[in-house]
Amino acid sequence: MSFLALTALAIVRLKDLFAVVMLSGLYSLLSASFFLSLDAVDVAFTEASVGAGISTLLFLASLKLVGRYEKKSRYKPALALGIVMVTGALLVYGTLDMPHFGAVDAPIHQHVAPRYINDSMTEIGVPNAVTSVLASYRGFDTLGETLVIFTAGIGVMSLLLVSRQTKDQSKKKVPADMQQQIILRVVAKMMIPLILMFGLYVQFHGDYGPGGGFQAGVIFAAGVILYTMLFGLSSAQRVFKRQILELLTAFGVLLYGGVGVVSMLLGGNFLDYNVLRHDPVHGQHLGILLVELGVGITVASVMILVFFKFTWRTVKHKYNQ
Repeated sequence: MSFLALTALAIVRLKDLFAVVMLSGLYSLLSASFFLSLDAVDVAFTEASVGAGISTLLFLASLKLVGRYEKKSRYKPALALGIVMVTGALLVYGTLDMPHFGAVDAPIHQHVAPRYINDSMTEIGVPNAVTSVLASYRGFDTLGETLVIFTAGIGVMSLLLVSRQTKDQSKKKVPADMQQQIILRVVAKMMIPLILMFGLYVQFHGDYGPGGGFQAGVIFAAGVILYTMLFGLSSAQRVFKRQILELLTAFGVLLYGGVGVVSMLLGGNFLDYNVLRHDPVHGQHLGILLVELGVGITVASVMILVFFKFTWRTVKHKYNQ
């Protein structure tokens, strides 16, 4: 959580977590404007969509599920606390040999960054150097990040397992208070298609401008989440089937890894896109397009599924009360 949110948490002394969540969302929105002023549009997209958007909604959904006070427990996780403290100390110790933040003579500024800036256009042929680094030069790291998102989605869905809803419960999934918000619903019907189209634009235009799979997936998921908030979970699930979303979550990762396997079968290294086409630059374009598509599919599917799980769990909790 941001420093501002932690400061607010100390001020309110856990008495108003709702205000803390809103402050955290505002801080993320301000951070997005800072990144935009620094010409880091890709990061600004992600911060605005994830930090100010979806994360805030998930925090609010979590507050809806939990009570005001924590139940007292006799369990004392001394062993777990010790493991966490030892691990944290080792991580801090590992950073002592790193160059100072912003040091001009750091290896990354002497060797890595000049190579990306000077040679990426010739080797990759993509105007957006950020996309070249993430999808080609650091393809292994991006694959790991995609697997982290996939694993996080599986973990959240496992923790929020709920039974199959009954007919009586499904009738209560349309938010009655939102039915009276005529202006919001009419404006949303005009805005949601534009949000989804912009998500697709960011997805397939990431080679030439700011964007890529991570940003596009979150933007697309934000449009679906907005539709769910205004028109109900049951309406959203009629369009975005839960079973299909679960398949797409795994399909995105398989698509990314499959590109690497095909590269090996064609005689290259894993995630070596040069062998995908007769021209290495064309192969880079094709490989980046496919792996970014896999990232976007996984990110969007995980975000939508997690929100669906939180929403359905909240509805079930309210129905049981």
